[in-house]
Amino acid sequence: MENNYEVFADSCRKMGLELDDKQLDLIRRYAEHLVETNQKFNLTAITEEADILTRHFLDSFTLYPELKKKPEAKLLDVGSGGGFPGLALSIIFPDMKISLLEATGKKTVFLKETAELLERKNVEVFNGRCEDYAVLPEHREQYDFVTARALARAATLLEYTLPFTKIGGKVIALKKGSLDDEIREAMHACHILGGELEEKKAVTLSEFEGDDRFLVIYQKKRKTSDKYPRRNGIPSKLPLL
Repeated sequence: MENNYEVFADSCRKMGLELDDKQLDLIRRYAEHLVETNQKFNLTAITEEADILTRHFLDSFTLYPELKKKPEAKLLDVGSGGGFPGLALSIIFPDMKISLLEATGKKTVFLKETAELLERKNVEVFNGRCEDYAVLPEHREQYDFVTARALARAATLLEYTLPFTKIGGKVIALKKGSLDDEIREAMHACHILGGELEEKKAVTLSEFEGDDRFLVIYQKKRKTSDKYPRRNGIPSKLPLL
């Protein structure tokens, strides 16, 4: 009988991602460290090995077909939490410069510890809020890709992410469920922040059957006004609808 890692590797292969033994070992070490740390403070409700591989790593790797077009890009993962997708992606994109932004101190410590454990020299971790970091010259409109998973509804998410994105770059939101109303209500925010909806791309791997998952991809078309993002807390309380 195939073990969980063999099934996982086969699922990755279906999307064109061939994992080598070193990458599988890094994923195993990451998963074990996640479960161990989760016993001390809450990082995830998902603790079974098979579920971690599918619901965290495989879900993160659904970005592979899009990101492989630019494997040496600069990527920012906003609200990185337990490191998904950003830290997980560093395993399959060792030449990509990946920044992780997380507001919670304990989660930031976990991200730094895990990046060090996995010897991810291409990863940098920042502790703080989007509203504060997006105004800094070293971060504003500096990233080819900005990712976000389970961060916020689309209108708020775009105010958090588009200010970080280069003109020509992309925001990729990992979403699930019925999204048409959410995407529609975010069109105003997208326009005034300088973005354009490119695609709502279904994730069709068999492991996600009955659990509709999508990559919602926005392209940055114009410079974002210096008015955005607004001060702390406002994008979530008063989204740009």
